[in-house]
Amino acid sequence: MRKEILRNLATPFRKHGRLESVLKITRLPNGRSPFVHQLVIPHATYSPWWADAEFQIIVRQIGSATLVDIYRLYELWSLVGQVQHLKGDILEVGVWRGGSGCLLAAKAKADGLQAQVFLCDTFAGVVKASAHDTEYTGGEHSDTSADAVTTLASRLELENVHVLKGIFPDETSEPLESHTFRLCHIDVDVYDSARGVFDWAWPRLVTGGVIVFDDFGFHDCDGVTRFVTETGRRVDALLVHNLNGHAILVKTNESAREVSA
Repeated sequence: MRKEILRNLATPFRKHGRLESVLKITRLPNGRSPFVHQLVIPHATYSPWWADAEFQIIVRQIGSATLVDIYRLYELWSLVGQVQHLKGDILEVGVWRGGSGCLLAAKAKADGLQAQVFLCDTFAGVVKASAHDTEYTGGEHSDTSADAVTTLASRLELENVHVLKGIFPDETSEPLESHTFRLCHIDVDVYDSARGVFDWAWPRLVTGGVIVFDDFGFHDCDGVTRFVTETGRRVDALLVHNLNGHAILVKTNESAREVSA
């Protein structure tokens, strides 16, 4: 019965253009932004997160400590497993109350990874908002604290979590200068902050390592969308635009060259 309901709901929209024609009414005017936005609803129905009991347990434990939805959380969870053959630690910049960061650490612990998880945030809200950003002005998401994150990590018995308070990389990167990373989650909302984190992290990312930009494609994060689009010209990386709101950048080799504009 449920399968029939699912088929009846999903199948009509798989026909080319039908759903997209309806969703055009949600399209936002460009204004001063070069990016076009409207609601995006993929047609696929495969939902592996419901079959992952360990993931579901962690999600219930971190639910009030993250603004990231289940689709993006599951992608982060899965990526930790996919980079387990690599060396290096895990970095998240833009932590809020620690939900997604502790999820990364929980998966690393479950998989037996010899990796430390560094969670970096000002805990005073968004910084470095600029003319590149259409909605963020600075100070947003300040309703958190470093203590809230360490408390969550302690409750989940995550000894691999290290919290760094301050602007990253400007104020808190020094202890990590000699580290390499297999996975980096950048969730900072604005252009200049995303650029600063990326420029610091990319040389320290191992070949095959992954950077995830959480804010790619959201209408209030055009600065991040702009930066990722520019960064996608690199020849030492593979960029994947995921319709869940992630942009995934995989380091393919050690070349630092870029395709000329």
